[in-house]
Amino acid sequence: MQNVFRILAVLGVFGVAACETSDLGRAGIGAGSGYLIDRAVGGDGMVGAAVGATAGVVCDDVTPQYCR
Repeated sequence: MQNVFRILAVLGVFGVAACETSDLGRAGIGAGSGYLIDRAVGGDGMVGAAVGATAGVVCDDVTPQYCR
């Protein structure tokens, strides 16, 4: 149950990442969020950080209605 709360809290940060205007800012927030989620579920954090950073960079290209 504690992991569920951790994951939900970190997913909230992804919503904040959508408010960032530059790719670099979204990549930083995405990397941090991905790292924390990966650690919360038992990973080492590196894969989560890489996936989060990539998602942050391409967010405005894939879903411009959510990431501006």
